[in-house]
Parts: sequence; structure tokens; C-alpha cells
Amino acid sequence: MTGGKCPAAPGAVTRVRIGDVVVEQGGPFTLIAGPCVIENADMALRHAERIAEIARRAGVPYVFKASYDKANRSSVRSFRGPGLQEGLDTLRRVRAEVGAPVLTDVHERQDVDAVAEVADVLQVPAFLCRQTDLLLAVCAAGRPVNIKKGQFLSPAQAGPMVEKARSAGNDAVMVTERGFAFGYEDLVVDFRSLVMLRDTGAPVLFDATHSVQQPGAAGDTTGGQPQFIAHLARAAVAVGVAGVFMEVHEDPPRALSDGSNSLHLDRLPALLAELKAMDELVKGNR
Repeated sequence: MTGGKCPAAPGAVTRVRIGDVVVEQGGPFTLIAGPCVIENADMALRHAERIAEIARRAGVPYVFKASYDKANRSSVRSFRGPGLQEGLDTLRRVRAEVGAPVLTDVHERQDVDAVAEVADVLQVPAFLCRQTDLLLAVCAAGRPVNIKKGQFLSPAQAGPMVEKARSAGNDAVMVTERGFAFGYEDLVVDFRSLVMLRDTGAPVLFDATHSVQQPGAAGDTTGGQPQFIAHLARAAVAVGVAGVFMEVHEDPPRALSDGSNSLHLDRLPALLAELKAMDELVKGNR
């Protein structure tokens, strides 16, 4: 396999527990899904309830995701979210009223302690995956951590990233593949990466929606090719990922962030049933 191996991090584990959900390389895949950003509390709760029910019916473990602040939007005019306090209040309601664990991005070190009091999983965005101080602060908070592998990193370069994160004393680290920069305004997924990333010792997830982004392709916003979401998700499950990450929205054209690469909520039940069947076939976990 070209590109070399990812050096395994000391104390590496292949299982991460998120409440009652276990994310494990050889176990049934976990769904991490929700809208890109919290547009308002009612919208977030509506999506969480619907996706949780779809996942329950499919028999797939589920973690809700949404951001309280998208600090990496293309344009200064783009909607960023409700902000820290209102966003965390909404995520707290999702946990209490829907009963699903929640995941959210952290862009700033000063947010870490407040987010760790509410979120079950702290996520480091792809653009920030090599920011040492942020990685250490997020991991030191003691919550499970999901690191998006930067679209500028090879899978071999993820090993030091995970080792750096774990040096804070937290082994509950997951790594998510979200495509690699392919020329200007496009991404490509090398499915060998999903195998190579296992050498980090961290459960490997696949982001089926950010992988179809076309960064900056719409001028001051990001474009996308959502027609490929299902195809890439099926391919990743066939490789044997520990989880699938998807941005899901009830009306993608009207989404306030990443609508161009979101899966329509109405399409989730059929896709999840397909992924569940494929996962059982590949891993023999019937």
C-alpha cells in the first residue's frame, strides 16, 4: 500500500464509548448525523427527534451533531450559528428531550470547558487538526474527541496528529476521513485511507457529506455534489468503517450552512437500511 503506515499512538485503543454508544472498528457502525449548524432550537430538536427515530428503527447507534458556531465559513456574511451559550442550551435540550448523545465542533480554546459540560463528543474541525494547543485543550477536557483529518493531510500524517492529541492523557480519540484537496475547489476520497488510518489505533469514521464538497466553488460559498453522498457512504461501509458522519437537513436548498452537500432527511431511512445491511455483511455482525 503506497503512502506508508500511520505510526500507532502510544496507548492506542480501538474502542470509544459515548454514553451507551460504543464506537468500535470491528463493531456495528455508528451514525453521527444532523444539520451542519443550529439554525434555531426548534429546528435542531426536530431534526434530532426524526433522525433518532430513523436510526432506532434501523437498529443503528446514533449521535446527534450540529455546530453552535461555524467559525470557518467562506464569507463574513455567512450565517455562523446562534453562538456559544444559546447553542449549548439547545444541545442540552437535545440530550434531555431526545436522549441522544451530542457532538459539536470547538474552534476556540476558551470554549472548551463550557462545551465539555454539555457535549458528549468534542470535535476538532479539519482546518484546525494540527493546532497543538487546541488539540491538547480538547483532549484534556476528558470527553471523547473526534478529529477531522485535514483535507491537506495524507493518512500517514494522521498518526502524529493522534499521538499529539493523546499526549493530553485521553485515549478516547476518533479520526474522520473527509476527503483530500484535489486541485482547486474539489475533493477526492482515497478509500485506502480508511484502512491506513486504522494504524493510529483510533476508530475510523467517514464523513460522507463533507467529502462531496466543492470548496469555494459557488464564489463566496461552498458548493457540493450531493448526488454522490450515498455512493461514497456505501463504499466506506464496504471498507469497514466504525462510523458514518453525515450532515442531514429537511430542506437542503434552504439550509443556512452546507446545504449544497447535505443529505435530504427524507432519503436517510432508505440509505441507512442499505448501510446497515452492508455493514452486517462485511463485519459478520448479524
